[in-house]
Amino acid sequence: MYMQELEPVAGSLGLSALVAALPLVIVLVLLGGVRTKAHLAGLTGLLAAALVAWLAYGMPLEQTVSSAAQGAVFGLFPILWIVVNALWVYRMTVRTRHFDILRRSFGRLSDDPRIQALVVAFCFGALLEALAGFGAPVAICSVMLVALGFEPVRAAVVALVANTAPVAFGAMGTPVVTLAQVTGLPLEDVASVVGRQTPLLALVVPLVLVGLVDGRRGLRETWVPAVVCGIAFAVAQFAASNYVSAQLADIGAALAGAAALVAVPQARRPAAEPVRASVLTGARSEELDEDDPRADVVRAYAPYTLIVAVFSVAQIPAVKDWLAKATQTYDWPFLDVVDADGNAVGGNVFTWPIVSTGGTLVLLAGVATAAVIGVHARVAVKEWLATVHELRFAILTVTSVLALAYVMNLSGQAATIGHFVAAAGAGLAFLSPVLGWFGVAVSGSDTSANALFGALQVTAARESGLSPELLAAANSSGGVLGKMISPQNLTIACAAVGLAGREGDLLRKVLPWSVALLLVMCLIVVGQSSPVLGWMLP
Repeated sequence: MYMQELEPVAGSLGLSALVAALPLVIVLVLLGGVRTKAHLAGLTGLLAAALVAWLAYGMPLEQTVSSAAQGAVFGLFPILWIVVNALWVYRMTVRTRHFDILRRSFGRLSDDPRIQALVVAFCFGALLEALAGFGAPVAICSVMLVALGFEPVRAAVVALVANTAPVAFGAMGTPVVTLAQVTGLPLEDVASVVGRQTPLLALVVPLVLVGLVDGRRGLRETWVPAVVCGIAFAVAQFAASNYVSAQLADIGAALAGAAALVAVPQARRPAAEPVRASVLTGARSEELDEDDPRADVVRAYAPYTLIVAVFSVAQIPAVKDWLAKATQTYDWPFLDVVDADGNAVGGNVFTWPIVSTGGTLVLLAGVATAAVIGVHARVAVKEWLATVHELRFAILTVTSVLALAYVMNLSGQAATIGHFVAAAGAGLAFLSPVLGWFGVAVSGSDTSANALFGALQVTAARESGLSPELLAAANSSGGVLGKMISPQNLTIACAAVGLAGREGDLLRKVLPWSVALLLVMCLIVVGQSSPVLGWMLP
């Protein structure tokens, strides 16, 4: 049996925290300073965490290796199981050209570039974030906006800023699922609090987008559609994350936001020619003028309808209980860890929700999608394998980061840092989103930032008397605002619109918005930690 120790280095909490932080520092320096590839940085950080656990904390080598193995397995299932199957569904729509039909369908909703930015970057981008994540929304939405006639820099900036509110529930809820696992908090509790923070961003971001597209005139003339879209998105995201399913939060929000835009008469009015002339300085794609048969349009929307249907059915109590019966629980081998008080930690047991997990439900929806849009079984399997190949480095990155997180959590490194950080006291509520923001800005992933800092936030919260659920959620909610300035996303945006090498130009344009929205989130969390906004929490 291994008992965690909080002050293994010279009996000093400060020195122990300094040593415990080395793996995180190494990862962040390699990613943000040296610009090492993410999977190499993750593997290097994992090695550092294992050495600290073994040499400084005295964790037996076999338990250190076992904890890393459990983290890697969790990274594969359910995390990457969700991501692979979600991206597979998207790839099938691209292969059959149904994605192009969907894109044209969105383009016909309005010829006003300010409304198009809301439809494409905010609503459709959220739908892509819900299914694929990992940079896909920025790349795809940037290209779509350029096809609509947006100037490349403006298209990239709009896509980057729009990719905020949906990130915490992206890839079928992967970031919050990871956060719940590494912190030991119930998924429903974590998702509920995140769902009372990021919807507040959704109220602001549409207004920011129309301002980015057309300045004060855009705000003055299209603030009504922007507000309606933001409210619909926020209400749907809140309702789904709190009362339905975290995996459905972004899908529901994206569809609600788009439907609200369609319902606003002002959004469907033709834009004045001076507006189009001043905003659309690029070349519009002639492909957008093609007519699509109604049956093809229905099939283009089918994948998202099927996913919503499958997840909705899975939430019916009787079905949910039936699916849960397939869940397997195992005593993880070579791992027997107790905390400093002698209580067994969650890592000693591994739970495998074979059928009820989001990835399996997306797989079922994907099989139905293949049948509806006409993808042969052999082609569908080929696309699935191609998806795994495409994500090979992402798979290595996620498994190494989760392995690193598990080693730090089970050895006691995260607890040491958490106790040390707790000295910030009440100021911790303000700093909590900043930590998540910094983690995502460097790693480019809310999932990775939650894995790295989630347990630390919970430990610090308990030591300082704050709500663990609040600070865990704040890590994810603050993190979404770091995505627009992460080197990975900036590079993806530049490559998508033909601006290779101009990442610095984009960074200067989006950084003020990232910092300003982060400040808003910090104030929200501070308010929620006090009686001022404490009523918002479940």
